[in-house]
Amino acid sequence: MAVGGEHYVNIERHPEVIMPHRANRIHHRLLGPLLLLLALFWLFQAAPARAAEDDTYDQDSVLQAAVEFFGQTTEGLAKVIEKAFKEQGRPVGYIRGEEVAGAITVGLVYGQGDLTMKNGTTAKVYWQGPSIGFDLGLNASKVFVLVYNLKDKERIYQRFPGVDGSLYWAAGVGMNYQRRDDIVLAPIRLGVGWRAGASVGYMHYTRDRRWLPL
Repeated sequence: MAVGGEHYVNIERHPEVIMPHRANRIHHRLLGPLLLLLALFWLFQAAPARAAEDDTYDQDSVLQAAVEFFGQTTEGLAKVIEKAFKEQGRPVGYIRGEEVAGAITVGLVYGQGDLTMKNGTTAKVYWQGPSIGFDLGLNASKVFVLVYNLKDKERIYQRFPGVDGSLYWAAGVGMNYQRRDDIVLAPIRLGVGWRAGASVGYMHYTRDRRWLPL
């Protein structure tokens, strides 16, 4: 219909003329909240991953710490750390320590070290346990222990059984796993150290030095 040279459309007779515009406005009103919900969902999903990364060590940092601790870098050291990351993931901390082991067939292992966690927690740790050795006399060696799933440092002070079949050796560097519940420890030893601790049935970690491996 034309009035005064202008054209008008009867909306009641031709609703399709205005409905697309109304639909576009509705879509625009819904798009904002939808995008906000998607952004919040992404943030909630990403937050635990970022928190896990903040509280754990990456592979390069662990390798560098191990190299500085042992005073040397070897192909075997890089391989065992790579294996630990592939099987256990990112550790929450590590222990740098020294131990003495002595055995003809059956003997004992005594050690002490410092626990360092990514969240800044530190603690002094002692350990003792039985071993089956290969060398006559005493062997003193360094040990670098990767620590997994330890949320409270106090939980390190308990007995950790060795995981059967977990011993891995590469170019003079040895590693095995010890597990208690969800906590996993991965001692890494070089040279004669890995042989002295190769057949450890369990290791008891304590707050103070003890002579009986109970």
